[in-house]
Amino acid sequence: MITVLAFIFTLGVLIVIHEYGHYRVAVACGVKVLRFSVGFGRVLWRRQATPDSTEFVLCALPLGGYVKMLDEREAPVAPDELSRSFNRKPLWQRASIVAAGPAANLLLAVLLYAAAHWIGIDEPKAVMGAPATGSIAERAGLRSGDWAREWSADGAEWHELRSMTDLRWEVTQAVVRGAPLQLMVTDRLGHARRNVTLGLDALGSSEVDAKLMQRIGLGYALSEPVLGEVKAGEPAARAGLRTGDRVLSIDGVAMSDAFTVRDAIRASGKGGVVKPMQWRVERAGQAVELAVTPSIASEGAQKIGRIGVAPGQPPEMVNVRYGAFDGLAQGAKQTWQMAILNLKMLGKMLIGEASLKNLSGPLTIADYAGQSVRLGAAYYLGFLAIVSIGLGVLNLLPLPVLDGGHLMYYLFEGVTGKPVSELWLDRLQRGGVAIMLMMMSLALYNDVARLLGLQ
Repeated sequence: MITVLAFIFTLGVLIVIHEYGHYRVAVACGVKVLRFSVGFGRVLWRRQATPDSTEFVLCALPLGGYVKMLDEREAPVAPDELSRSFNRKPLWQRASIVAAGPAANLLLAVLLYAAAHWIGIDEPKAVMGAPATGSIAERAGLRSGDWAREWSADGAEWHELRSMTDLRWEVTQAVVRGAPLQLMVTDRLGHARRNVTLGLDALGSSEVDAKLMQRIGLGYALSEPVLGEVKAGEPAARAGLRTGDRVLSIDGVAMSDAFTVRDAIRASGKGGVVKPMQWRVERAGQAVELAVTPSIASEGAQKIGRIGVAPGQPPEMVNVRYGAFDGLAQGAKQTWQMAILNLKMLGKMLIGEASLKNLSGPLTIADYAGQSVRLGAAYYLGFLAIVSIGLGVLNLLPLPVLDGGHLMYYLFEGVTGKPVSELWLDRLQRGGVAIMLMMMSLALYNDVARLLGLQ
């Protein structure tokens, strides 16, 4: 229920802000607005102060909205109201009205990001777990417990990394740019400073998806190799393992973090043959040797080991918070960077340099909305900002059914001195609808595939 309510609220807020941008600028330009609608289909709620004022309605299908303005192209207009008709307004005013919707979404994102920074967000500290064997991070010399403090694109200008979220963002940006990324790292106490270079230029934009960080070797923040709940009757309990045991080694291999413990447990079932594992754990300051015989489970076509214990503790967290001015400046910076990233990824998907799997639809939005609400206000505000940016950028695409398409019409009119003909408007509209339907179908397919674990 939380997911559904969060999804509806998310769409409602973003639609209202988008349409309010159109509405507010239309009114400022002297255009008569006939209807302000949130949603489509059957009207659930209606309000109109006077017969001559704007009608505000809430409809049953909350997947969009619209602002209907007085326009001679849609219906006859009384002579005394011609000056309030949209089509009679100067080109710059019509363009301003159309651009105001996406602009409102981008401005909202700045304020949402700023509010999240003012509240403060608890994020994992940029202390890394063990990188996967053979990964870019391992080849660069990163190891478990390394604390990424700063990043640089050229080795001359360095920027602070405040959290693991910052690190992942800069890594993603570097992959999209097709450039290496330099990191200044220390140990967990801030000592032994050294520089490493992630060879991200070896990756292409097609690699940017949900599993990018795992492929690079930066999938997880450090989690101590301490055992969580040990389930009764499972191999771990039968072997004598206890909650709170710190795993020192398995089969003579040192365990640096929880993920190396988890990988060792899973790998023990390879081939479907049960083999005892020799564990060495620290308990109450003493080293204890135990033999643990895992059970075998199937994960798709793969056989993995399980012992009935959850290794690991929550990673160390840092509170990322900014002051009034810095929070607003950071909000504007993040909005700009995210908008540019969206445009780059859409462009790369169009020319085949990025995977179409990155296109998401309502199911993914609903899932993330529910998750972010559970994490707290600051996380949800950040999520709202991301979706608002996506909506703003999407509407600026030069597709006839979107605001960006109408802006292209006005650009043509400004250059040639005459509007696009009705014949071409009809053809372009049909083409735009077809493209939008294909995009929506692909996004929905990606959503379902993610939920089913196919991506």
